[in-house]
Amino acid sequence: MSTQTPNKLKILNDPIYGFIQIPNSLLFDIIEHPYFQRLRRITQMGLSNLVYPGANHTRFHHAIGCMHLMQKAIQVLRFKQILISNDEENALYIAILLHDIGHGAYSHALEHSIVNGISHEEISLKFMHKLNQEFNGKLSLAIEIFEGKNKRKFLYQLISSQLDIDRLDYLKRDSFYTGVTEGNISSDRLIAMMNVKDDELVIEKKGIYSVEKFLIARRLMYWQVYLHKTGLVAENMLVNVLKRAKELAETGTNLFCSKALHYFLYQKITSANFTSETLEMFSRLDDYDIFSAIKEWINHEDKVLSILSKMIVNRKLLKIEIQKAPFQTEYLENIKKKIAQKFGISEDKTSFFVFSQEIRNQAYNFNKPVLILNKKGKLKDIAKASDQLNIQALTKPVIKHFICYPK
Repeated sequence: MSTQTPNKLKILNDPIYGFIQIPNSLLFDIIEHPYFQRLRRITQMGLSNLVYPGANHTRFHHAIGCMHLMQKAIQVLRFKQILISNDEENALYIAILLHDIGHGAYSHALEHSIVNGISHEEISLKFMHKLNQEFNGKLSLAIEIFEGKNKRKFLYQLISSQLDIDRLDYLKRDSFYTGVTEGNISSDRLIAMMNVKDDELVIEKKGIYSVEKFLIARRLMYWQVYLHKTGLVAENMLVNVLKRAKELAETGTNLFCSKALHYFLYQKITSANFTSETLEMFSRLDDYDIFSAIKEWINHEDKVLSILSKMIVNRKLLKIEIQKAPFQTEYLENIKKKIAQKFGISEDKTSFFVFSQEIRNQAYNFNKPVLILNKKGKLKDIAKASDQLNIQALTKPVIKHFICYPK
């Protein structure tokens, strides 16, 4: 009986870029791995679909898009006589494909509630090391580049910088799925303008307006999408419902949850005790575990847990006020007193429903400059090379304060 070898030179159809080719069988096998397939069950934008109904795309989607853009970037740089070996090319594909593999369910919400002793970057590295064992050391160079330990600086900058492949995909993708056209950048043009000078990833002077558009688009996407007031409320309510579940779990209260979620609710996880078993359990935890638990928690006897769960599932969210100055403590305390009476809960529990925080966004960080290469081969920071006064203004962090409370 002849056994057929699977076709590993697959083509995927992406709504933004059209056909995406998987470059080789190693990348195909990494994509097929359960660790990577988990990203299909993790939304790229958390609960933003409560604001923008189209924002249902996943981390899987984004990672594949990044791999595609990396193929284009390598093609452009090689055309400009920048030497990139086949090993380095492959390592870049692997590093960009796996850059988000450590993200937890609902992306950032998990990091601030039940798995808060370790960042998603650290978990990404743990996944990479584990995959490296399974693939007999074929990910070693990718890990070295991902950690910024490779002697060629521009390889790392393609993965992580102010104008990296990750940002080029997520801005374009999130703009497409939310329908917020302000974020639609020209990733093709930006990649076509890339070059390397003194081992730094730079943009040729002809691309200066595309960089300006990219920086402004990023600022608009932050205020209009990522820090949208309703999105902020939903994300914080999700954090709070998980925090409350964790509190109840610590007192031994019985909660409906999947095996993977049970593991993280009923144990204190830190980077010190994050074992290979923890990693295995983490790889089984996704958005579906969280949401199916929240749907059940609506009927839990704990008032805080059930009210919050019901609000999230039925999209009856908290009210939010945003302003430049911090809110007065008395204002907060008054609201808390009213809420304690309204819901019949003790005042110490009102912080799940009434809370104040600050949000900040800095569209351009001049400590990690985007460098513009002029005709004479000189490099200049975009903030100085641009005649757009806005770019200078974008270097200042904008800070706002918000307060949430029930309507």
